[in-house]
Amino acid sequence: MNIFLIAGEPSGDRLGGALMDGLKELEPGCRFQGVGGPEMAAQGLASQFPMEELSVMGLAEVLPRYFALNRRIAQTADAIIAARPDVVITIDSPDFCLRVLARVRAARPDQPTVHYVAPSVWAWRPGRAARMAPLVDHVLALLPFEPPHMEAAGMSCEFVGHPVVAEKLASTGQALDFRARHGIDAAPMVLVLPGSRKGEVERLAPRFGEALRRALAAHPAARVVVPAVASQAARLRELAAGWPGKPLVLDAGEVPQEEKRAAFAAADVALAASGTVSLELAANAVPMVIAYDFNPLTRALMKRLALVDTVTLVNLVSQTRAIPECILHDCQPGPIAAALSRLMADSAAREAQLQAMAQTMELLGRGGEAPGLRAARSVLRFLARRGETGQSGGSNTSSGD
Repeated sequence: MNIFLIAGEPSGDRLGGALMDGLKELEPGCRFQGVGGPEMAAQGLASQFPMEELSVMGLAEVLPRYFALNRRIAQTADAIIAARPDVVITIDSPDFCLRVLARVRAARPDQPTVHYVAPSVWAWRPGRAARMAPLVDHVLALLPFEPPHMEAAGMSCEFVGHPVVAEKLASTGQALDFRARHGIDAAPMVLVLPGSRKGEVERLAPRFGEALRRALAAHPAARVVVPAVASQAARLRELAAGWPGKPLVLDAGEVPQEEKRAAFAAADVALAASGTVSLELAANAVPMVIAYDFNPLTRALMKRLALVDTVTLVNLVSQTRAIPECILHDCQPGPIAAALSRLMADSAAREAQLQAMAQTMELLGRGGEAPGLRAARSVLRFLARRGETGQSGGSNTSSGD
């Protein structure tokens, strides 16, 4: 079976790697092409170009790279058309992926397509599902409430679980070793995660630093630990140099993954950008404050189009509002510091978060089959159904069941 996959950022690369692993288990002999990062490379993908070229978010970030991205869209679509794969699987990054699929569909209307990660139509821009439907046949959803939104637009969709529930967690002993190794011991430890994209880091890190200066004034012994993706680690070291808490930046390109896991397990509280990192924190039972802002243009659009009163997945999945947020105009040092100070002082608030986190992990599939394997089964079931109805754009489709 020939499979073409596209991922545009680290979270998509992790999803793609786990999916490829599942596909290889269920359908030995799969051959992969496409665009991805190190996790997908480890499963046998030779990326057509560096995935990092696609890791942009927001209008102001995309516009300066518009022509370069258009060239990559054309290059990727041409590669798919030439390869004639049994299925194209696009992973998140809809601005790029759906433009590729539009070109592919124009040339090969019967090409089977799967999109991994349902767009957040329940949060904003609900019309995205209808615009996606002519290009996507089947959707793999990470959240249990998403399939009806996709099905209503005309696509098949399955909830396959969120990958966070399958990630390894550090033990209590490893957490204690981390603290001892870095001289933290019994001091309060604050994880700070201002994003993985350059624009996020530049926008949020200075605000986070000032918020820490205010919030940690009452906790002079507190230590700050900053897990960072390799591409942003050097810049975060520069930005964090004046922060309180003797910041320790963990460069993912230099330290093993076990070190990051140990840091999450050792933390008392966290200050983080909105995104899937909130689920990583929830999996590790780390009480958190979530903060996020866009550039002014994107912020104005988001404020007008938002459909929900929270952006944090723990709040949404657990149907609580246990996680405090400082979003858009509230993403300033004062509100962030106040929220972090309250969290550090209020044991009842921390306990409410822990309960919401445990409920979220259960609903996302903790304890069940690994999401990557569930996603692989869903892809193969989709292809089997398509074959049964006589629709096939590939050359060697098999269910693998």
